[in-house]
Amino acid sequence: MAFPEQAKYVIIGAGIHGVSTAWRLAERLIEKGEEVAGQIVILDKTGIAAGASGIACGVVRNNYFQPAMRRLMAHSVNVWESDPEGLSYHPVGYLQISSESMHEDVGSIYAQQQEIGYRSNFIEGEADCAKYMKRWFGDWQAQGITSVLHEEQGGYSNQTKTMYALADKVEKLGVRIITGVTVTGFNQESGSKAIASVETDKGTVACDHVVIGAGPWVRDFWTMLGLPKRTTVKAGDQSQEMDMWRYWQLEEGVLQIDPDMGRADDGSLGPVVHVDTDAPLHSTVDGSLITEEMWGIYYKPDFHFGGIQGGASPYKVDTPVDEVQIDPYGPSSPEFVSSHEFAHMWVSALAHCQKRYEGTMPKYHKEASGGIGCFTPDSFPVFDTFHENATVIADSNHGWKMIGVGHLIADEVMGERQELLEPFRNSRFAEGKLHPVSNSPYPWS
Repeated sequence: MAFPEQAKYVIIGAGIHGVSTAWRLAERLIEKGEEVAGQIVILDKTGIAAGASGIACGVVRNNYFQPAMRRLMAHSVNVWESDPEGLSYHPVGYLQISSESMHEDVGSIYAQQQEIGYRSNFIEGEADCAKYMKRWFGDWQAQGITSVLHEEQGGYSNQTKTMYALADKVEKLGVRIITGVTVTGFNQESGSKAIASVETDKGTVACDHVVIGAGPWVRDFWTMLGLPKRTTVKAGDQSQEMDMWRYWQLEEGVLQIDPDMGRADDGSLGPVVHVDTDAPLHSTVDGSLITEEMWGIYYKPDFHFGGIQGGASPYKVDTPVDEVQIDPYGPSSPEFVSSHEFAHMWVSALAHCQKRYEGTMPKYHKEASGGIGCFTPDSFPVFDTFHENATVIADSNHGWKMIGVGHLIADEVMGERQELLEPFRNSRFAEGKLHPVSNSPYPWS
C-alpha cells in the first residue's frame, strides 16, 4: 500500500496513547456516519509497542495524592474495566502498604477516593495491617506498617498482548498503522500557525490535526514544534526557570521463579503489592544494611514476564537533557546504577515483605522492563494543543495505566474540551497551579 499523501488525523506513536486516541477517534467518526479509512493514520518509527509501552510494568492504579490524577485515573480504570478479557487486563486490585510517615497522606487518598466513588478500603494500625495482609499471604513479615490502602479496582495488564489487541481493534475500524517511518519535522503554511503537514523519511503527509504520543521521545517532538526548552515555574511567591524535560531511570526487573509462587494463599493472583516504608532494609544475601532511608517497591506474579515482576524507586539521570540518548531499555551513560545494585535492593525488599522470597537472589533476571522516563518540571503530565492543531500527550511516565487519556484527547480533537484534562495544561507552570507533592519516594505519586 502506498504511503499516504494526506490524512485528516496523523497520530505519532503506536503505543498506548496513540492507539487509544485512534480508537476513540474512529468511534467518533463512525458515530457521525463517516468512513474511517484514509482519515486516521498512526506513524511509528519502529513498531507497535516498540517503545515504552512494550516494556511497561502494566500496573493500573488510582493511588495518587493529587486530586486531578485520581479523577483522571478513575476514568481510565473505567476504560480498562470495559473489556478486561479483550485488553488482557487482570482486575485484581492494588495494595498501597505504608509506614507511619505516609499514614496521613494515604488516609487523604482514601477519603478522596470515597468522594469520587472509587472502591477502596483503609486499614490502620500495625496489628490490623499485619492481619489484613496475612489474609492473602501467610508469610507476610514486613514490620512497621501502619496503613494499608486496598484499592478493590485496578490491577495490571499484559502490555504487549494489550497493545496488539488494541492495534487489531483500530485496524478493523479502518485506522491505518504504518511502522518503520521516522517523523523528521512539521510544516506550517505561510501566514498560518497551524501544522499543515508532517515530514517523514518516507514522504510528506498533509493533515488537519496532529497528535503526538511519543513517550520518552516527547523532548524531540517538542523541539520540532519550536517550543521552548525551559519554562517558568511558579511556586508560591517564587518563580524559577527550569528545563521543560528531565529523565529518570525506571528500575524494574523479574525474579525468574514460577509465577505461581507469587499467588495468594487461596490460589488467586492476589492484588498488586506496593510497599513504601522507612524500615531499615537489610540484605537477603548477607544481612548487611542496604538503607535506612525511605524506600519503596512494587511487585506481582506475572505470567507475561514469566516470574515475579516489579520495581523500585527511580533515580534521576544527571546527563544534560539534550545529550540523553533515548532508548526505551535505558539510556547509555556511565553514572547509572548497575542492575546488580537494583537487584540486590529489590530482592532483599521482597524478602523483607514475604518469607518466600528469602534466598532467591540467584533467580533475579535482567529483563526488558522499566526503561527511561521523560518527566515534566513537576513530574505530572502535560496534555495540551500547540500551533492550533498539534496536540501533545506528555505523560511524564504515568502512561500505561492512563488508557483513557487517548479517549479524552480524541474528544478534544473533535472540539469538545475535557474538564479532566484542564489541570494538565502547560500554562499551569507559569500560573503556579502545580499538583501537590506527597511523602512517597516516587516522584509520580
